[in-house]
Amino acid sequence: MSIEQDALTLAQWLSPAFPIGAFAYSHGLEAAIDSGLIKSGGDLSNWLEDILQHGSGCNDCILLRAAYQCTTPAALSEVNDTGLAFAASAERRLETGTQGAAFCKTAAAVWDAGTVGLIYPVAIGAAAARLSLNVDLTAVMFVQSMTGNLVSAAQRLMPLGQTDGQAILAALLPLCQQIAAGTKHAGLDDLESTAFLSDIAAMQHETLQPRIFRT
Repeated sequence: MSIEQDALTLAQWLSPAFPIGAFAYSHGLEAAIDSGLIKSGGDLSNWLEDILQHGSGCNDCILLRAAYQCTTPAALSEVNDTGLAFAASAERRLETGTQGAAFCKTAAAVWDAGTVGLIYPVAIGAAAARLSLNVDLTAVMFVQSMTGNLVSAAQRLMPLGQTDGQAILAALLPLCQQIAAGTKHAGLDDLESTAFLSDIAAMQHETLQPRIFRT
């Protein structure tokens, strides 16, 4: 494929219209907003920066790249199991596992590029490799999509207008590029997480009532 074809395929995969149910997951944002940890657009921007740099944003990008490099089912399974081990709560496992399964189902049906039982970033990486999509483009578009989904979730949870939401997302695009580029030579040994408040918020969400998101 050309880079333009790669971009179009990835835009389809990472679109909110792709049937993985991304709209139903807040990645702990609902609990963080409910508890007052996030009260403004500035708070949200700072929270997302931490997730991208120190939490699941960077880790998921590493997992995607690692999955892309796998040449055997055993190697892919190891990457997937490692990703599950880094899911710090039951809801994080639900989020990445359910979205991964949904992605694999559609990717298999439409592109013959799905593998059963993979978490979301690993599923994206494996499918991109199957179609020989540009891995660097895949990585940066994946991180941008993750960020956009979280901004969209926040807009349904707090007073944050469409324009302000887009401004936050635009301001975070250089960081998305930085994360994608910075993981180019990273491997599973580079996985780490210090976004503790995000992990705690995801745990607290398990018992939050009432709530509108699954995580």
